[in-house]
Amino acid sequence: MKKLNIYILAFAMFLVSSCGDYLDVEPITDLTEQNFYQTPNDAYTALVGCYDGLQVVYNRGVALPVAVTIFSDNCFGGTGNSDNYDYQLLDEFDNSRSPNQNIFDDTWIAYYAAVYRCNTLLQYMEQIDWKNNEDLRVQYEAEARFIRAYLYFDMVRLWGHIPLLLAPSTENIPQSSPDEVYKAIADDLKFAADNLDAISYPAQADEEFGRVTKYAAEALIGRVYLFYTGYYKKTDLAGVITKAEALAYLEDVIQNGGYSLLENFSELWPAASLDQYAGEHNQETIFSIRYTYTSDYNGNTDGNHWKVMLGIREQSVYPYGQGWGAATVTPEFWNTYDENDTRREASIISIKDEGINFEKLKNQREYTGYYVKKYSPMSNKDGSSVVEGLGQGLFQISQFQDFVAIRYADVLLMAAELGSPNAQSYFDEVRRRAYQDDFTTLTVTKDNIIEERRLELAFEGIRYWDLLRQGVNYAAQKLATSTTVLNGGKETKKVINQSEILETQGLQQIPNTQITLSGGVLKQNTGW
Repeated sequence: MKKLNIYILAFAMFLVSSCGDYLDVEPITDLTEQNFYQTPNDAYTALVGCYDGLQVVYNRGVALPVAVTIFSDNCFGGTGNSDNYDYQLLDEFDNSRSPNQNIFDDTWIAYYAAVYRCNTLLQYMEQIDWKNNEDLRVQYEAEARFIRAYLYFDMVRLWGHIPLLLAPSTENIPQSSPDEVYKAIADDLKFAADNLDAISYPAQADEEFGRVTKYAAEALIGRVYLFYTGYYKKTDLAGVITKAEALAYLEDVIQNGGYSLLENFSELWPAASLDQYAGEHNQETIFSIRYTYTSDYNGNTDGNHWKVMLGIREQSVYPYGQGWGAATVTPEFWNTYDENDTRREASIISIKDEGINFEKLKNQREYTGYYVKKYSPMSNKDGSSVVEGLGQGLFQISQFQDFVAIRYADVLLMAAELGSPNAQSYFDEVRRRAYQDDFTTLTVTKDNIIEERRLELAFEGIRYWDLLRQGVNYAAQKLATSTTVLNGGKETKKVINQSEILETQGLQQIPNTQITLSGGVLKQNTGW
Protein backbone atom coordinates (compact mmCIF):
# COMPACT_ATOMS: atom_id res chain seq x y z
CA MET A 1 0.00 0.00 0.00
CA LYS A 2 1.23 3.45 -0.78
CA LYS A 3 2.99 5.48 1.84
CA LEU A 4 1.38 8.65 3.07
CA ASN A 5 3.49 11.30 1.34
CA ILE A 6 1.07 14.22 1.41
CA TYR A 7 -0.10 15.42 4.82
CA ILE A 8 -2.72 17.89 5.89
CA LEU A 9 -0.94 20.91 7.28
CA ALA A 10 -2.68 21.52 10.58
CA PHE A 11 -1.04 24.80 11.44
CA ALA A 12 0.71 27.87 10.10
CA MET A 13 -1.36 27.88 6.95
CA PHE A 14 -4.10 30.25 5.96
CA LEU A 15 -7.31 29.73 4.01
CA VAL A 16 -9.07 32.10 1.64
CA SER A 17 -12.75 32.26 2.56
CA SER A 18 -15.69 33.31 0.42
CA CYS A 19 -17.34 34.90 3.46
CA GLY A 20 -16.83 38.44 4.69
CA ASP A 21 -14.10 40.38 2.96
CA TYR A 22 -13.26 39.61 -0.65
CA LEU A 23 -10.10 37.81 0.49
CA ASP A 24 -10.70 36.99 4.13
CA VAL A 25 -7.50 35.49 5.52
CA GLU A 26 -7.54 34.02 9.01
CA PRO A 27 -4.91 31.89 10.78
CA ILE A 28 -6.35 28.61 12.03
CA THR A 29 -4.14 28.69 15.15
CA ASP A 30 -2.23 31.37 17.04
CA LEU A 31 0.84 30.77 14.88
CA THR A 32 1.51 33.59 12.44
CA GLU A 33 3.98 34.32 9.67
CA GLN A 34 6.05 36.39 12.07
CA ASN A 35 6.63 33.63 14.61
CA PHE A 36 6.44 30.48 12.51
CA TYR A 37 8.96 30.79 9.68
CA GLN A 38 12.22 30.34 11.57
CA THR A 39 13.98 27.09 10.64
CA PRO A 40 14.41 24.84 7.57
CA ASN A 41 12.00 22.41 9.24
CA ASP A 42 9.40 25.17 9.38
CA ALA A 43 9.97 25.83 5.69
CA TYR A 44 9.57 22.13 4.91
CA THR A 45 6.29 22.03 6.84
CA ALA A 46 5.06 25.03 4.87
CA LEU A 47 6.20 23.41 1.61
CA VAL A 48 4.18 20.30 2.48
CA GLY A 49 1.26 22.69 2.93
CA CYS A 50 1.81 23.96 -0.61
CA TYR A 51 1.64 20.43 -1.96
CA ASP A 52 -1.46 19.83 0.11
CA GLY A 53 -3.03 22.96 -1.37
CA LEU A 54 -2.41 21.58 -4.85
CA GLN A 55 -4.04 18.32 -3.84
CA VAL A 56 -7.10 20.02 -2.34
CA VAL A 57 -7.93 22.12 -5.43
CA TYR A 58 -9.19 18.99 -7.18
CA ASN A 59 -11.15 17.92 -4.09
CA ARG A 60 -13.35 21.01 -3.76
CA GLY A 61 -16.14 22.07 -6.07
CA VAL A 62 -16.07 20.72 -9.59
CA ALA A 63 -12.74 18.94 -9.95
CA LEU A 64 -10.82 20.09 -12.99
CA PRO A 65 -9.88 16.55 -14.15
CA VAL A 66 -13.61 15.80 -14.40
CA ALA A 67 -14.67 19.19 -15.76
CA VAL A 68 -12.06 19.28 -18.52
CA THR A 69 -12.98 15.75 -19.58
CA ILE A 70 -16.59 16.92 -19.90
CA PHE A 71 -15.54 20.05 -21.82
CA SER A 72 -13.90 17.87 -24.46
CA ASP A 73 -15.40 16.05 -27.43
CA ASN A 74 -14.68 12.70 -25.73
CA CYS A 75 -17.53 12.83 -23.21
CA PHE A 76 -20.93 14.25 -22.29
CA GLY A 77 -21.86 15.60 -18.87
CA GLY A 78 -23.79 12.55 -17.71
CA THR A 79 -24.60 12.16 -13.95
CA GLY A 80 -27.99 11.14 -12.52
CA ASN A 81 -31.19 11.52 -14.48
CA SER A 82 -32.80 13.46 -11.61
CA ASP A 83 -29.75 15.64 -10.88
CA ASN A 84 -29.48 19.33 -11.65
CA TYR A 85 -28.15 20.09 -15.12
CA ASP A 86 -24.86 21.51 -13.82
CA TYR A 87 -22.71 19.10 -15.81
CA GLN A 88 -24.72 19.83 -18.95
CA LEU A 89 -23.92 23.49 -18.37
CA LEU A 90 -20.27 22.45 -18.56
CA ASP A 91 -20.27 20.51 -21.80
CA GLU A 92 -22.79 22.71 -23.60
CA PHE A 93 -21.26 26.05 -22.48
CA ASP A 94 -24.77 27.29 -21.86
CA ASN A 95 -25.79 28.82 -18.54
CA SER A 96 -29.46 28.45 -19.43
CA ARG A 97 -29.04 24.73 -18.74
CA SER A 98 -28.67 25.31 -15.00
CA PRO A 99 -29.38 28.22 -12.66
CA ASN A 100 -26.05 27.58 -10.91
CA GLN A 101 -24.00 30.72 -11.42
CA ASN A 102 -21.47 29.58 -8.82
CA ILE A 103 -20.56 26.15 -10.13
CA PHE A 104 -16.85 26.96 -9.77
CA ASP A 105 -17.05 28.97 -6.55
CA ASP A 106 -15.50 26.32 -4.29
CA THR A 107 -12.92 25.68 -7.00
CA TRP A 108 -11.99 29.38 -7.14
CA ILE A 109 -11.64 29.54 -3.35
CA ALA A 110 -9.47 26.41 -3.23
CA TYR A 111 -7.12 27.71 -5.92
CA TYR A 112 -6.55 31.05 -4.22
CA ALA A 113 -6.08 29.33 -0.85
CA ALA A 114 -3.37 27.17 -2.44
CA VAL A 115 -1.73 30.19 -4.10
CA TYR A 116 -1.78 31.98 -0.76
CA ARG A 117 0.18 29.14 0.84
CA CYS A 118 2.85 29.32 -1.86
CA ASN A 119 3.05 33.11 -1.68
CA THR A 120 3.39 33.06 2.11
CA LEU A 121 6.28 30.61 2.03
CA LEU A 122 8.03 32.54 -0.73
CA GLN A 123 7.62 35.86 1.07
CA TYR A 124 9.19 34.58 4.29
CA MET A 125 12.09 32.64 2.77
CA GLU A 126 14.56 35.34 3.81
CA GLN A 127 13.29 35.30 7.41
CA ILE A 128 14.38 31.67 7.83
CA ASP A 129 17.82 30.74 9.19
CA TRP A 130 18.96 28.32 6.50
CA LYS A 131 22.18 27.51 8.39
CA ASN A 132 24.23 28.34 5.28
CA ASN A 133 22.38 25.70 3.25
CA GLU A 134 21.68 27.83 0.18
CA ASP A 135 20.96 24.78 -1.97
CA LEU A 136 18.06 23.78 0.27
CA ARG A 137 16.63 27.30 0.21
CA VAL A 138 16.72 27.37 -3.60
CA GLN A 139 15.18 23.89 -3.82
CA TYR A 140 12.22 24.84 -1.63
CA GLU A 141 11.73 28.09 -3.53
CA ALA A 142 11.79 26.24 -6.85
CA GLU A 143 9.23 23.68 -5.67
CA ALA A 144 6.89 26.36 -4.33
CA ARG A 145 7.17 28.37 -7.54
CA PHE A 146 6.41 25.30 -9.65
CA ILE A 147 3.27 24.64 -7.61
CA ARG A 148 2.20 28.27 -7.93
CA ALA A 149 2.77 28.14 -11.69
CA TYR A 150 0.80 24.89 -11.96
CA LEU A 151 -2.10 26.48 -10.07
CA TYR A 152 -2.13 29.65 -12.14
CA PHE A 153 -1.93 27.68 -15.38
CA ASP A 154 -5.08 25.81 -14.41
CA MET A 155 -6.81 29.03 -13.42
CA VAL A 156 -5.89 31.15 -16.43
CA ARG A 157 -6.95 28.44 -18.86
CA LEU A 158 -10.22 27.99 -17.02
CA TRP A 159 -11.19 31.63 -16.54
CA GLY A 160 -8.84 33.63 -18.79
CA HIS A 161 -8.97 36.80 -16.70
CA ILE A 162 -7.97 36.38 -13.05
CA PRO A 163 -6.40 38.44 -10.24
CA LEU A 164 -2.66 37.80 -10.15
CA LEU A 165 -1.30 37.65 -6.61
CA LEU A 166 2.44 37.06 -6.23
CA ALA A 167 2.54 37.90 -2.52
CA PRO A 168 0.11 37.23 0.34
CA SER A 169 -2.61 39.83 0.16
CA THR A 170 -6.21 40.55 1.14
CA GLU A 171 -6.49 43.37 -1.38
CA ASN A 172 -9.45 43.52 -3.73
CA ILE A 173 -7.52 43.72 -6.99
CA PRO A 174 -8.82 43.62 -10.56
CA GLN A 175 -8.13 40.86 -13.02
CA SER A 176 -4.77 40.89 -14.74
CA SER A 177 -4.30 40.41 -18.45
CA PRO A 178 -3.55 36.86 -19.59
CA ASP A 179 -0.13 38.07 -20.77
CA GLU A 180 0.76 39.17 -17.23
CA VAL A 181 -0.36 35.86 -15.76
CA TYR A 182 1.54 33.81 -18.33
CA LYS A 183 4.68 35.85 -17.76
CA ALA A 184 4.49 35.04 -14.04
CA ILE A 185 3.94 31.35 -14.87
CA ALA A 186 6.89 31.34 -17.26
CA ASP A 187 9.15 33.09 -14.75
CA ASP A 188 8.26 30.58 -12.04
CA LEU A 189 8.73 27.54 -14.26
CA LYS A 190 12.00 28.80 -15.68
CA PHE A 191 13.32 29.33 -12.15
CA ALA A 192 12.24 25.81 -11.18
CA ALA A 193 13.69 24.18 -14.31
CA ASP A 194 16.98 26.02 -13.99
CA ASN A 195 17.46 25.52 -10.24
CA LEU A 196 16.15 22.09 -9.29
CA ASP A 197 18.66 19.26 -9.28
CA ALA A 198 18.67 16.99 -12.33
CA ILE A 199 17.62 13.83 -10.51
CA SER A 200 16.68 11.23 -13.10
CA TYR A 201 13.83 8.79 -12.59
CA PRO A 202 16.10 5.83 -11.64
CA ALA A 203 17.77 7.96 -8.98
CA GLN A 204 14.52 9.22 -7.45
CA ALA A 205 13.86 7.59 -4.10
CA ASP A 206 10.41 6.13 -3.47
CA GLU A 207 9.83 8.42 -0.51
CA GLU A 208 10.52 11.44 -2.72
CA PHE A 209 8.04 10.39 -5.40
CA GLY A 210 5.41 13.09 -5.87
CA ARG A 211 7.78 15.99 -5.29
CA VAL A 212 8.57 18.38 -8.10
CA THR A 213 11.65 17.61 -10.17
CA LYS A 214 13.63 19.57 -12.73
CA TYR A 215 12.11 17.37 -15.40
CA ALA A 216 8.55 18.05 -14.26
CA ALA A 217 9.21 21.79 -14.58
CA GLU A 218 10.74 21.36 -18.04
CA ALA A 219 7.80 19.25 -19.21
CA LEU A 220 5.25 21.76 -17.92
CA ILE A 221 7.08 24.53 -19.77
CA GLY A 222 6.37 22.66 -23.00
CA ARG A 223 2.68 22.36 -22.19
CA VAL A 224 2.34 26.02 -21.20
CA TYR A 225 4.24 27.16 -24.29
CA LEU A 226 2.01 25.18 -26.66
CA PHE A 227 -1.22 26.43 -25.12
CA TYR A 228 -0.25 30.09 -24.77
CA THR A 229 1.25 30.46 -28.23
CA GLY A 230 -1.64 28.52 -29.79
CA TYR A 231 -4.63 30.10 -28.05
CA TYR A 232 -3.25 33.64 -28.03
CA LYS A 233 -1.42 33.37 -31.38
CA LYS A 234 1.97 34.36 -29.95
CA THR A 235 5.48 33.49 -31.09
CA ASP A 236 7.01 32.95 -27.65
CA LEU A 237 5.92 32.36 -24.07
CA ALA A 238 5.22 35.84 -22.71
CA GLY A 239 8.63 37.11 -23.78
CA VAL A 240 10.33 34.67 -21.38
CA ILE A 241 10.76 31.40 -23.28
CA THR A 242 11.22 30.91 -27.02
CA LYS A 243 10.11 27.95 -29.09
CA ALA A 244 13.69 26.71 -29.32
CA GLU A 245 14.08 26.94 -25.53
CA ALA A 246 10.78 25.12 -24.91
CA LEU A 247 11.88 22.31 -27.21
CA ALA A 248 15.31 22.17 -25.53
CA TYR A 249 13.65 21.70 -22.15
CA LEU A 250 11.57 18.81 -23.53
CA GLU A 251 14.58 17.23 -25.18
CA ASP A 252 16.39 17.36 -21.84
CA VAL A 253 13.55 15.39 -20.25
CA ILE A 254 13.76 12.80 -23.03
CA GLN A 255 17.54 12.49 -23.15
CA ASN A 256 18.43 12.83 -19.48
CA GLY A 257 15.33 12.25 -17.35
CA GLY A 258 15.59 8.47 -17.33
CA TYR A 259 11.94 8.04 -18.25
CA SER A 260 10.56 5.53 -20.73
CA LEU A 261 7.25 4.09 -21.90
CA LEU A 262 5.90 1.02 -20.17
CA GLU A 263 5.74 -2.02 -22.38
CA ASN A 264 1.94 -2.19 -22.24
CA PHE A 265 -0.35 0.84 -22.13
CA SER A 266 -2.87 -0.89 -19.88
CA GLU A 267 -0.28 -1.21 -17.09
CA LEU A 268 -0.62 2.51 -16.45
CA TRP A 269 -4.17 2.17 -15.12
CA PRO A 270 -5.27 -0.08 -12.23
CA ALA A 271 -8.77 -0.83 -13.56
CA ALA A 272 -7.33 -1.82 -16.94
CA SER A 273 -4.55 -4.06 -15.70
CA LEU A 274 -5.45 -5.34 -12.20
CA ASP A 275 -2.53 -7.53 -11.06
CA GLN A 276 -0.36 -6.21 -13.91
CA TYR A 277 -0.64 -2.59 -12.74
CA ALA A 278 2.81 -0.97 -12.82
CA GLY A 279 2.09 1.13 -9.75
CA GLU A 280 2.19 4.88 -9.26
CA HIS A 281 5.96 5.32 -9.12
CA ASN A 282 6.53 3.96 -12.60
CA GLN A 283 9.00 4.98 -15.28
CA GLU A 284 6.43 6.95 -17.26
CA THR A 285 5.09 9.24 -14.52
CA ILE A 286 6.86 12.60 -14.48
CA PHE A 287 4.51 14.40 -12.08
CA SER A 288 1.31 13.40 -10.33
CA ILE A 289 -1.13 14.71 -7.76
CA ARG A 290 -0.93 12.18 -4.94
CA TYR A 291 -3.80 10.72 -2.92
CA THR A 292 -4.27 8.28 -0.06
CA TYR A 293 -7.25 6.46 1.46
CA THR A 294 -7.23 8.45 4.72
CA SER A 295 -9.97 11.00 3.96
CA ASP A 296 -12.83 11.52 6.40
CA TYR A 297 -15.52 14.12 6.92
CA ASN A 298 -13.58 15.84 9.70
CA GLY A 299 -11.24 17.85 7.51
CA ASN A 300 -8.80 15.21 6.28
CA THR A 301 -8.84 15.50 2.51
CA ASP A 302 -6.00 13.24 1.38
CA GLY A 303 -8.28 10.98 -0.69
CA ASN A 304 -9.28 11.34 -4.31
CA HIS A 305 -12.76 12.90 -3.98
CA TRP A 306 -13.51 13.25 -7.69
CA LYS A 307 -12.80 9.77 -9.01
CA VAL A 308 -16.21 8.53 -7.82
CA MET A 309 -17.88 10.93 -10.26
CA LEU A 310 -16.56 8.85 -13.18
CA GLY A 311 -17.81 5.47 -11.98
CA ILE A 312 -20.64 3.45 -13.51
CA ARG A 313 -23.88 4.90 -12.19
CA GLU A 314 -24.82 3.33 -8.84
CA GLN A 315 -23.58 -0.14 -9.74
CA SER A 316 -20.45 -2.13 -8.93
CA VAL A 317 -19.40 -4.69 -11.55
CA TYR A 318 -16.02 -6.24 -10.77
CA PRO A 319 -13.48 -4.77 -11.19
CA TYR A 320 -15.35 -1.49 -11.52
CA GLY A 321 -16.73 0.26 -8.47
CA GLN A 322 -19.92 2.27 -8.39
CA GLY A 323 -19.95 5.99 -9.02
CA TRP A 324 -22.17 8.80 -10.19
CA GLY A 325 -21.97 8.36 -13.96
CA ALA A 326 -20.42 11.68 -14.94
CA ALA A 327 -18.49 12.09 -18.21
CA THR A 328 -20.20 9.35 -20.19
CA VAL A 329 -17.94 8.57 -23.15
CA THR A 330 -19.29 9.32 -26.61
CA PRO A 331 -19.76 6.44 -29.08
CA GLU A 332 -17.94 8.62 -31.63
CA PHE A 333 -14.82 8.56 -29.50
CA TRP A 334 -14.96 4.78 -28.97
CA ASN A 335 -15.26 4.36 -32.75
CA THR A 336 -12.35 6.73 -33.39
CA TYR A 337 -9.95 4.09 -32.11
CA ASP A 338 -8.68 1.45 -34.51
CA GLU A 339 -9.77 -1.99 -33.33
CA ASN A 340 -6.08 -2.95 -33.05
CA ASP A 341 -5.28 0.00 -30.78
CA THR A 342 -4.75 -1.42 -27.29
CA ARG A 343 -5.54 1.96 -25.76
CA ARG A 344 -9.25 1.65 -26.52
CA GLU A 345 -10.01 -1.17 -24.08
CA ALA A 346 -7.49 0.19 -21.58
CA SER A 347 -9.13 3.64 -21.54
CA ILE A 348 -12.87 2.98 -21.95
CA ILE A 349 -15.41 0.64 -20.35
CA SER A 350 -17.73 -0.70 -23.04
CA ILE A 351 -20.85 -2.03 -21.32
CA LYS A 352 -21.84 -4.23 -24.27
CA ASP A 353 -18.40 -5.52 -25.23
CA GLU A 354 -17.54 -6.42 -21.63
CA GLY A 355 -20.87 -8.21 -21.13
CA ILE A 356 -21.95 -5.98 -18.26
CA ASN A 357 -25.59 -6.16 -17.21
CA PHE A 358 -26.21 -2.49 -16.47
CA GLU A 359 -29.22 -2.28 -14.16
CA LYS A 360 -29.45 1.45 -13.45
CA LEU A 361 -30.41 2.78 -16.86
CA LYS A 362 -33.36 4.71 -15.43
CA ASN A 363 -31.01 6.53 -13.09
CA GLN A 364 -28.40 7.56 -15.69
CA ARG A 365 -28.49 10.75 -17.73
CA GLU A 366 -26.86 10.83 -21.18
CA TYR A 367 -26.19 7.12 -21.19
CA THR A 368 -24.04 6.08 -24.13
CA GLY A 369 -22.92 2.58 -23.18
CA TYR A 370 -19.38 3.77 -22.43
CA TYR A 371 -17.63 4.95 -19.25
CA VAL A 372 -14.12 6.14 -18.36
CA LYS A 373 -11.87 3.24 -17.35
CA LYS A 374 -8.59 5.06 -16.63
CA TYR A 375 -10.01 6.61 -13.48
CA SER A 376 -12.81 4.22 -12.65
CA PRO A 377 -13.40 3.43 -8.97
CA MET A 378 -12.65 -0.24 -8.28
CA SER A 379 -14.51 -2.99 -6.51
CA ASN A 380 -13.71 -6.36 -5.05
CA LYS A 381 -15.24 -9.50 -6.54
CA ASP A 382 -18.07 -9.35 -4.01
CA GLY A 383 -18.99 -5.86 -5.23
CA SER A 384 -17.58 -4.02 -2.23
CA SER A 385 -15.38 -0.99 -2.76
CA VAL A 386 -11.62 -1.57 -2.59
CA VAL A 387 -11.41 1.26 -0.06
CA GLU A 388 -13.52 -0.66 2.46
CA GLY A 389 -11.32 -1.67 5.36
CA LEU A 390 -8.80 1.06 4.55
CA GLY A 391 -8.81 4.21 6.64
CA GLN A 392 -12.42 5.31 7.02
CA GLY A 393 -13.54 3.12 4.13
CA LEU A 394 -15.56 5.92 2.51
CA PHE A 395 -15.89 5.10 -1.18
CA GLN A 396 -16.95 8.64 -2.11
CA ILE A 397 -13.89 10.44 -0.74
CA SER A 398 -11.29 7.77 0.05
CA GLN A 399 -10.32 6.66 -3.46
CA PHE A 400 -6.54 6.73 -3.65
CA GLN A 401 -5.54 6.57 -7.32
CA ASP A 402 -3.17 9.44 -8.13
CA PHE A 403 -3.92 11.90 -10.89
CA VAL A 404 -1.10 11.57 -13.43
CA ALA A 405 -0.55 15.20 -14.36
CA ILE A 406 2.41 14.71 -16.76
CA ARG A 407 3.36 11.50 -18.54
CA TYR A 408 6.40 10.70 -20.64
CA ALA A 409 4.25 9.94 -23.71
CA ASP A 410 2.96 13.51 -23.55
CA VAL A 411 6.52 14.83 -23.55
CA LEU A 412 7.41 12.76 -26.64
CA LEU A 413 4.39 14.09 -28.52
CA MET A 414 5.00 17.70 -27.45
CA ALA A 415 8.61 17.51 -28.61
CA ALA A 416 7.48 16.07 -31.93
CA GLU A 417 4.95 18.89 -32.33
CA LEU A 418 7.58 21.52 -31.59
CA GLY A 419 9.72 20.21 -34.44
CA SER A 420 12.30 17.96 -32.85
CA PRO A 421 14.71 16.38 -35.38
CA ASN A 422 13.56 13.12 -33.79
CA ALA A 423 9.86 13.89 -34.28
CA GLN A 424 9.10 10.79 -36.36
CA SER A 425 10.84 8.42 -33.95
CA TYR A 426 9.11 10.00 -30.92
CA PHE A 427 5.75 9.72 -32.68
CA ASP A 428 6.43 6.13 -33.69
CA GLU A 429 7.47 5.21 -30.15
CA VAL A 430 4.08 6.19 -28.76
CA ARG A 431 2.15 4.48 -31.55
CA ARG A 432 4.27 1.32 -31.52
CA ARG A 433 3.40 0.74 -27.87
CA ALA A 434 -0.29 1.26 -28.66
CA TYR A 435 -0.47 -1.10 -31.66
CA GLN A 436 2.15 -3.66 -30.63
CA ASP A 437 2.49 -6.24 -33.46
CA ASP A 438 -0.07 -4.35 -35.58
CA PHE A 439 2.02 -1.17 -35.71
CA THR A 440 2.40 0.55 -39.05
CA THR A 441 4.19 3.82 -39.70
CA LEU A 442 2.13 7.00 -39.99
CA THR A 443 3.81 10.18 -41.19
CA VAL A 444 4.30 12.68 -38.41
CA THR A 445 2.28 15.86 -39.08
CA LYS A 446 0.66 18.34 -36.73
CA ASP A 447 -2.82 17.00 -37.48
CA ASN A 448 -1.68 13.44 -36.85
CA ILE A 449 0.01 14.46 -33.60
CA ILE A 450 -3.14 16.19 -32.33
CA GLU A 451 -5.21 13.11 -33.15
CA GLU A 452 -2.65 10.84 -31.53
CA ARG A 453 -2.74 12.97 -28.40
CA ARG A 454 -6.50 12.47 -28.26
CA LEU A 455 -6.12 8.69 -28.33
CA GLU A 456 -3.11 8.50 -26.02
CA LEU A 457 -4.06 11.10 -23.40
CA ALA A 458 -7.83 10.63 -23.23
CA PHE A 459 -9.45 11.56 -19.88
CA GLU A 460 -6.16 12.98 -18.58
CA GLY A 461 -7.25 16.62 -18.63
CA ILE A 462 -5.53 17.48 -21.92
CA ARG A 463 -7.82 17.00 -24.93
CA TYR A 464 -9.95 20.11 -24.43
CA TRP A 465 -6.93 22.38 -24.13
CA ASP A 466 -5.42 20.75 -27.22
CA LEU A 467 -8.56 21.67 -29.15
CA LEU A 468 -8.71 25.20 -27.82
CA ARG A 469 -5.09 25.98 -28.68
CA GLN A 470 -5.82 25.20 -32.33
CA GLY A 471 -8.18 28.18 -32.29
CA VAL A 472 -11.66 28.75 -30.86
CA ASN A 473 -13.29 28.22 -34.28
CA TYR A 474 -11.52 24.87 -34.64
CA ALA A 475 -12.55 23.84 -31.13
CA ALA A 476 -16.16 24.89 -31.68
CA GLN A 477 -16.39 22.77 -34.83
CA LYS A 478 -14.97 19.73 -33.06
CA LEU A 479 -17.14 20.12 -29.96
CA ALA A 480 -20.46 20.80 -31.70
CA THR A 481 -22.76 17.81 -31.98
CA SER A 482 -26.35 16.76 -32.43
CA THR A 483 -26.95 13.16 -31.45
CA THR A 484 -29.17 10.85 -29.40
CA VAL A 485 -28.52 9.76 -25.81
CA LEU A 486 -30.61 7.94 -23.23
CA ASN A 487 -31.91 9.99 -20.32
CA GLY A 488 -33.47 7.61 -17.84
CA GLY A 489 -33.66 5.04 -20.59
CA LYS A 490 -35.56 7.32 -23.00
CA GLU A 491 -34.08 8.61 -26.23
CA THR A 492 -33.24 12.30 -25.96
CA LYS A 493 -31.60 14.73 -28.34
CA LYS A 494 -28.20 15.98 -27.21
CA VAL A 495 -27.10 19.25 -28.81
CA ILE A 496 -23.92 21.26 -28.34
CA ASN A 497 -23.92 24.44 -30.42
CA GLN A 498 -20.84 26.03 -31.95
CA SER A 499 -22.25 29.45 -31.12
CA GLU A 500 -21.96 28.87 -27.35
CA ILE A 501 -18.26 27.99 -27.56
CA LEU A 502 -17.59 30.92 -29.86
CA GLU A 503 -19.40 33.35 -27.59
CA THR A 504 -17.57 32.23 -24.46
CA GLN A 505 -14.24 31.81 -26.29
CA GLY A 506 -14.00 28.47 -24.47
CA LEU A 507 -13.64 30.17 -21.07
CA GLN A 508 -15.73 29.37 -18.01
CA GLN A 509 -17.82 31.70 -15.89
CA ILE A 510 -16.30 33.65 -13.02
CA PRO A 511 -18.31 32.62 -9.93
CA ASN A 512 -21.02 35.19 -9.36
CA THR A 513 -20.34 35.14 -5.62
CA GLN A 514 -16.77 36.31 -6.25
CA ILE A 515 -17.98 39.15 -8.48
CA THR A 516 -20.40 40.23 -5.76
CA LEU A 517 -17.76 40.03 -3.02
CA SER A 518 -15.42 42.13 -5.14
CA GLY A 519 -18.04 44.88 -5.42
CA GLY A 520 -17.95 44.56 -9.17
CA VAL A 521 -14.17 44.85 -9.45
CA LEU A 522 -14.15 41.41 -11.07
CA LYS A 523 -15.81 41.29 -14.49
CA GLN A 524 -17.68 38.31 -15.90
CA ASN A 525 -16.40 36.55 -19.01
CA THR A 526 -18.26 37.13 -22.26
CA GLY A 527 -21.12 34.73 -22.86
CA TRP A 528 -21.89 34.01 -19.21
